Amino acid sequence: MTRKAIVTGGAGFVGSHLVDLLVDHEWDVLVLDDLSSGKMEHLAEARQRAKIGIHITDIRAPELGDVMGRFEPEVVFHLAAQSKVRPSVDDPVHDAEINVVGTVGLLAAAAAAGTRKVVFASSGGAIYGGAAKLPVKETAAKNPESPYGISKKIVEDYFRWYHQMHGLAYTLIAPANIYGPRQDPALEGGVVAIFSHAMLKGRRPTIFGDGTQTRDYVYVGDICDAFLRAVGDGDGMLLNVGSGVETSVLELYDALATATGFDDEPMFEDPKPGDVARSVIDGSKAKSVLGWEPWTNLKQGLARTVEWYRSQ
Repeated sequence: MTRKAIVTGGAGFVGSHLVDLLVDHEWDVLVLDDLSSGKMEHLAEARQRAKIGIHITDIRAPELGDVMGRFEPEVVFHLAAQSKVRPSVDDPVHDAEINVVGTVGLLAAAAAAGTRKVVFASSGGAIYGGAAKLPVKETAAKNPESPYGISKKIVEDYFRWYHQMHGLAYTLIAPANIYGPRQDPALEGGVVAIFSHAMLKGRRPTIFGDGTQTRDYVYVGDICDAFLRAVGDGDGMLLNVGSGVETSVLELYDALATATGFDDEPMFEDPKPGDVARSVIDGSKAKSVLGWEPWTNLKQGLARTVEWYRSQ
């Protein structure tokens, strides 16, 4: 019997790669996306290999329950979100409407549709805040420093409540900094995409701050592997998914310059407000529970990413 899954945000950067992986495993997939940042072309490869259902809608739309009820998914992968920190600071009400109210509505629709499990995209950086001991474990206190992080923290209690009241299973996946093909260089947070795009165009990228700030980079395909593994394991858990390796912005710049053949120095500007100096998460629990590891090292992932941008 074919397994059925809904992917919210399935036309986006991460969501479309997850759709590809589900098609590889012969799942019947319905994508829900309002195309505010997702793109239909991201689904072109999957649609050539399988019949992918696509419903263009906001997760807050009244018809969400009817759509999910007709499809009757076994699993919902909930990736749709207002995913940018600075816009959440500028308009926290809008952020909460999508990330909190939208998620609660989705949980209600999933429970009514008889869905077994929801696998949710949390955040391995934003929910903990900048004061957490590194590498951050799931047991760390959550002190988010932005409305975006607050929204990801708040909904954890709704997942627990829907499990207790309706038997809806869940796993919360908290990724590190995701990079890879299809990431939009115009969007916030995609430093690999931004640097790659600029270097391939022959433009000097800008580093905000002195470049010593670090991040934990994890390849998009590895993240999707964690989502799929969570279908059968990790019920009721928050799981960090990252490499556990800190890479400075300067190190990342040098690696991308090598991959692209770019031989100029970066430009420097003042650091952005709220930019944390270091960020790295401990993924050992995901390894124990899901059997997950960051299979793609940074050199391999950057090479694949640069090759994709070059092809565009």
